[in-house]
Amino acid sequence: QVVFHFDTELPDREMPLILALMPILPKHWYELRDFSETSLDLPVGSGPYQVAKITPGRQIVYQRNADYWARDLPANRGQYNFDTIRIDYYRDTSAGFEAFKTGLASLHEERDPARWATGYDFPAARKGKIEKHALPHGRPSGLRGLVFNTRRQIFTDPRVRKALSHALDFEWLNANYYHNAYQRIGGYFENSDLSAVGRPLPEAAADLLRPYAGSLPETVFTQGTSLPATDGSGRIRANLRKAKQILNGAGWAVENGQLRNRANGAAMTFEILLVRPEDEKLALSFARNAKLLGAKISVRTVDSTQYEERLRNFDFDMIIYDWYASLSPGNEQLYYWGSAAADQPGTRNYPGIKSAAVDAMIGHLLNARDRDNFAAAAQALERALSAGHYVIPLNYLPVDWVGVSSELERPEKTPVYGYDMNSWWQEPKN
Repeated sequence: QVVFHFDTELPDREMPLILALMPILPKHWYELRDFSETSLDLPVGSGPYQVAKITPGRQIVYQRNADYWARDLPANRGQYNFDTIRIDYYRDTSAGFEAFKTGLASLHEERDPARWATGYDFPAARKGKIEKHALPHGRPSGLRGLVFNTRRQIFTDPRVRKALSHALDFEWLNANYYHNAYQRIGGYFENSDLSAVGRPLPEAAADLLRPYAGSLPETVFTQGTSLPATDGSGRIRANLRKAKQILNGAGWAVENGQLRNRANGAAMTFEILLVRPEDEKLALSFARNAKLLGAKISVRTVDSTQYEERLRNFDFDMIIYDWYASLSPGNEQLYYWGSAAADQPGTRNYPGIKSAAVDAMIGHLLNARDRDNFAAAAQALERALSAGHYVIPLNYLPVDWVGVSSELERPEKTPVYGYDMNSWWQEPKN
């Protein structure tokens, strides 16, 4: 028997949940092995499936465990319906999709908006053997965007960051590169009750932010930060005029075609560091528009090893990054946005945020003892982050795209976190 004792003087709301998520490992098996060494020995488990076969780099096969101890629990009713589950691995998604088209796989999770829009006109799909489903979910959007490194002198002023955000033409990008598949991210917890995007801030959240009103714009307490928008035509003169007004107010002006700080002569010149080649067209579009403001932006794609090392040491001007968000945010928010993490290599506070308001909202989030106060703290945190213009928000997808065999059936209602194959079943069709 294992007994956990929790500190009642310094309670951690997340700790019981974190412990509950940890698997219990069989001591008799692992004490005979070096836990730090890679091994292809089939592990001992206690779940509904057992590993039946591994082909390194290619495939893993799971077999349903007839002696699964929790098989008859009410919570597992209707779950784990497949006798065998085979997962195939491919070097790239295109190869995996070709295998799916020929019937070598029953399910393909799609991430490419172009392929989703145009790539499913193949024989098996036309015959009805393959179906497309856009399955809604209730996961928060998280925050994917162009990230300013505020450790760089040119990005210390939030007005400059706000102005440069007008150079991103999301509507044009969405129409021309992504088949209008995406929605623009308006806030870190969008697509959930933890967000207050597009509406006045609830009073409980506003009360948390009022002690910091002097460091926050008034819009935080009304509709929040509104993102620049266009008609998608590619003509963004109105947005650029607005950007120039903001830049002039922040002490920046164009001299001989180069945007410079009037006080110290610093030039608006920086690099967007990338690791995914597919992000280059987005970054280059932003750079072309920003050039019309007098900013000179280069785009550089590096290998994953170099990229991770530079991120770890905050050695970049701007990156594209995606922070995941759950419906139960907790201690990781300190790691993402907390002031203490801004100067600590290896954290994910890539913008270098040092904000008393943000720190306080994270504290309220961690100390909340009921759902209403928890949601209020999350909404307040979302507003404080948006007000700082640390990130130019990009896109999210409020559905999961999957191509599936017509023989697979699923429950009518999709779980809040997205589709769950454990509850699906197979109905052979002629």
